[in-house]
Amino acid sequence: MDDDNKLILERKKKLDRIKEKFNPYPNTFQKSDRSASLLDAYINLSKDDLAEKKINVSIAGRLMMIREMGSSTFSDLHDETGKIQIYLQKKSLSAESKDILPDLDLGDIVGVKGILFKTKTNELTINVSEVILLAKSLRPLPEKFHGISDIEIKYRQRYLDLMTNLSTKDLFKKRTKIVSSIRDFFIENGFLEIETPMMHIIPGGATAKPFITHHNSLDMDLYLRVAPELFLKRCIIGGFEKVFEINRSFRNEGLSIKHNPEFTMIEFYSAYQDYLYLMDLIEKMFADIKNKIGIKDTFEYQDMSIDSSTPFKRIKFYDALFEYNKEINSENISDLKFLINYAKKSDISVTDIKSLFQTHLDIFEKTVEKELINPTYITHYPTDVSPLARSFDNDQGLAERFELFVAGREVANGFSELNNPYEQSLRFTRQAESTNDEKMSYDKDFITALEYGMPPTAGAGIGIDRLIMLLTNSSSIRDVLLFPLMKPKK
Repeated sequence: MDDDNKLILERKKKLDRIKEKFNPYPNTFQKSDRSASLLDAYINLSKDDLAEKKINVSIAGRLMMIREMGSSTFSDLHDETGKIQIYLQKKSLSAESKDILPDLDLGDIVGVKGILFKTKTNELTINVSEVILLAKSLRPLPEKFHGISDIEIKYRQRYLDLMTNLSTKDLFKKRTKIVSSIRDFFIENGFLEIETPMMHIIPGGATAKPFITHHNSLDMDLYLRVAPELFLKRCIIGGFEKVFEINRSFRNEGLSIKHNPEFTMIEFYSAYQDYLYLMDLIEKMFADIKNKIGIKDTFEYQDMSIDSSTPFKRIKFYDALFEYNKEINSENISDLKFLINYAKKSDISVTDIKSLFQTHLDIFEKTVEKELINPTYITHYPTDVSPLARSFDNDQGLAERFELFVAGREVANGFSELNNPYEQSLRFTRQAESTNDEKMSYDKDFITALEYGMPPTAGAGIGIDRLIMLLTNSSSIRDVLLFPLMKPKK
């Protein structure tokens, strides 16, 4: 029998002993305090002041870092807000608490009552008079996370990570604050938050491979949402002028440090605006978030120093492509054979060897994106790889579109929306005929909606998970997802 199993058996025996005298899973303990509020309120009081005031507290949490010293025990009690030290001395405990004390273990959830004091080292501590077991930890806690194997445990058993690493709790609290800040920003700027379906009859809204499910009653396949774009634009057609949705979307693609098949994004649309308005709005949003979570204009991400002061740099797609690919120029940019050979020589995988503009995009993604460290807008994308974007009036081959890159990764994508139903129908048809398995389907109902008229509109999407990675200095998207998708262990 391995050591863990022995410890589990020992803890089960302790639980059985407790059962003989007390309910080991009571639901009657009422806490009045939290560790952080106690520290905030009393950390600056002197020993004498605390002794004079005799401040009674009631708190609950998980026992961590148990240190026995003869007839006394010190322990850290962790709750959602942090930790506080508790002092258990047999002579100060109630009779019931004395009975239960020998059977308490690291990881047990307890409620304690007592009086605040300060130790010789000036640490705020609770002198416990009563301790009540609220839930037994039957499994021993891991000691510390370190190394690759332990990272695997962090992702698979996030509850252990949250339990033993206060920094992880802080990260996900920051995530919540960032998402709340985004929501507040758009509401303050006159946008209406709405909800759109997560199951679609046809996949649409982005070029991506969808997940397929089946509705039994209707006996029909459905697709998990790739993006909410087409439904949000239906709302614009219906008469709303500024809308947004913080949504979960799903794309059946590979796993990587920047990809998870289920992810969070925000999409927002404003009537009577264009892509330039969106770029200005996103810059304001970034500044607002940084201010609310206390990040300066220049901050560190991994081994990079990011200067996020505004305005962000703006450069056209083909200007950037030429800048970072000296062999490609205006004379050979339309020579597909040359570009395919260039891609092979540069070890660049080409999605569709028959598509000139997709080849441009593949080369761009491989050679340019990694160079875009400070926030940079890439504008004027080819229309052929922007099926929902409006083209420039003076150049139908280029779209009024941008992508925002930070630290070598795409964070946002936006454009002036195509509102011409005939042109949109043609582009849907071209997409449907493509051999690319990430192609967009022909959405007949959306074309019908467009035929009723959609005002000039601009819309964008921001990958919230990637944004949070950036603002929390996290190297992998799995670090900022509470429960990332993992292949089951065999």
